[in-house]
Amino acid sequence: MKSKEGALTRRTLISSSATAFSIVAPQAVRGSQANSKVSVGLIGCGGRGTFDAKITHSDPRGRITALCDAFDDRIEQATAALGLQKPETYKDFEKLLGNPAIDAVIIATPPFEHPRMLEAAVNARKHIYCEKPMGVDVEGCRKVIAASRRHDPKKNLSVGFQQRYGGVYLQAYKLLQAGAIGDLAAARAYWIANDPFTRRDYPGADAKTARLRNWFCYRDLSGDFIVEQDCHNFDVLHWFLGGLPVRVVGYGGRKVRTTMDLMDHLSLCFEFPNGIYVNFEANQLTPRGYAKVGEEFTGLKGTITTSRTAMIHYKGPNDMEKIEAKRDITYDAFEQFLERIQRGEVENVGERSALSTMIAILGRTALYTQKETTWKGLYGTV
Repeated sequence: MKSKEGALTRRTLISSSATAFSIVAPQAVRGSQANSKVSVGLIGCGGRGTFDAKITHSDPRGRITALCDAFDDRIEQATAALGLQKPETYKDFEKLLGNPAIDAVIIATPPFEHPRMLEAAVNARKHIYCEKPMGVDVEGCRKVIAASRRHDPKKNLSVGFQQRYGGVYLQAYKLLQAGAIGDLAAARAYWIANDPFTRRDYPGADAKTARLRNWFCYRDLSGDFIVEQDCHNFDVLHWFLGGLPVRVVGYGGRKVRTTMDLMDHLSLCFEFPNGIYVNFEANQLTPRGYAKVGEEFTGLKGTITTSRTAMIHYKGPNDMEKIEAKRDITYDAFEQFLERIQRGEVENVGERSALSTMIAILGRTALYTQKETTWKGLYGTV
């Protein structure tokens, strides 16, 4: 990333490590009355998009008014799941974006589509909630960074890195910053679980359509599972460690998922600034019944573990504090998204989220090449 537009400077790093908020008059943020529901269009009516839309539609501040997907059956399934009565429906996402009655959009399409759709939503001056990752390659992440920098300062650009909004993660970060575990010495993260993907047959579909509907099987569409899934862990590391990795080495491969164009297990070691080394391990081959997903931060006075379900502060022998999440943290993310829109508080985390995605791409490059890969070598001077 050596062009002026895409260069990653130390100023970029510092500004991206914390969420920037601004406050504007609520009536300037939305065209309708500030106390009315936010009109939201869903782009991508698959499982994740429908889940996001259910949360939005059940919130008193939001309502799903439009659906967009390339496939009719997806639109029909989402319509039924949300209990909508004759919503606006689109095959072309740009036509949905052109509807002035829609205040905000949720982008929940396959990862390779995120950069161009986010850029179009920026051009349409909508509030945006885009699912992770920000792209599947360097070019896509650069496009997101450029679009984020010119997004309407009155409009939100939020991303589906839900940990940033979850109470257990916020409490853990607060403890870490307050020195509760002393000087940080090491960290590790992991996503050990079963295979969430099932290739399906679509009778009568041509090869291109079948490939698109099974997008998760192909690295050029999904980014491989280190980008599509594990970017969550990398966003937490980016946040808690306050910086971007210097270098990474690792190995990965396929043991059971031999019919898909992606790995099913991997192991990496990152070097972060200040001599912090981070081990990362992930697989999608563990039999159902066991899973371990989260992060650990070890200091000279204790350890903090984080996950979507709980934060645990290990203070010493037989001395620990556990705080459990009361619900899926995706609810926290969407409630805050809708609240910001109605209150006139603006968040733009597109650039920060692209950098987190690029940590995953850095790791993937090391895995594919089986060589040490540096941030400077892949992206330019930081």
